[in-house]
Amino acid sequence: MEGDALETQEQQPAKESGGRSAMRRWALMCVGAVALTMLTCGTYEFITWPDVGELKGHNPESTAFVAGYRDREARKGQPLHLEWRWVPYDSISPHLKRAVVAAEDLEFFSHHGFSYTEIREAVRDAIIGERELRGASTITQQLAKNLWLSPSRNPLRKVKEAILTYQLESELSKKRILELYLNVVEFGPGIFGAEAAARHYFAKPAAELSEDEAAQLGAALPRPSRWHPGSESDSYWDYVAEIRQRMDRATFLWRRI
Repeated sequence: MEGDALETQEQQPAKESGGRSAMRRWALMCVGAVALTMLTCGTYEFITWPDVGELKGHNPESTAFVAGYRDREARKGQPLHLEWRWVPYDSISPHLKRAVVAAEDLEFFSHHGFSYTEIREAVRDAIIGERELRGASTITQQLAKNLWLSPSRNPLRKVKEAILTYQLESELSKKRILELYLNVVEFGPGIFGAEAAARHYFAKPAAELSEDEAAQLGAALPRPSRWHPGSESDSYWDYVAEIRQRMDRATFLWRRI
């Protein structure tokens, strides 16, 4: 009996040691799998990362948002209705440039891609007004999202957006960033860019838009699927009037556009 007890006591440490070894192997396998996944994802991001500098002299042939619109319409089984015409900066009305900057990013010409004033105000509005935290994206951030990313708000997408925003501001002039944005942003269902919007809603080129017409297009940007010229939404027309007032107050924009 004493021999059996002694043998059991000797076997117990061996079993515990074997259990710890198995757990270490399992932990190492998990760490290895995570490391491999991260390496694979990092390699993929590196290979597929956009060449931002190429935009200095070349216009994009498509965008993430245009591709997304095509995919959604294809899934619906509906005929594709897509309007998109590229025009140079000087062929876009200065009124539309003023309207978009006044509506979307009044500090556009003074910040370096991120508006800390907008971020503070967004947080303050969410706390004081007890509302959902609103967006505080600059035009440069929105351009990065439109060109290469998805509308989702997951943390990884926001990190990629921040990096691309920094690269856009580093590689391109403000004029070029605004030109790109005005040519790729959605102004209505399937209507991308200032030229297509001007011709669709007002039967004229973007260069000939008036101040009131520009304000109507600028007000469409937050909700292009529902807010656009011809909409019956009272909220939309209230926002049009607000943008028109911002344009009148922001006289400094005449010197920057």
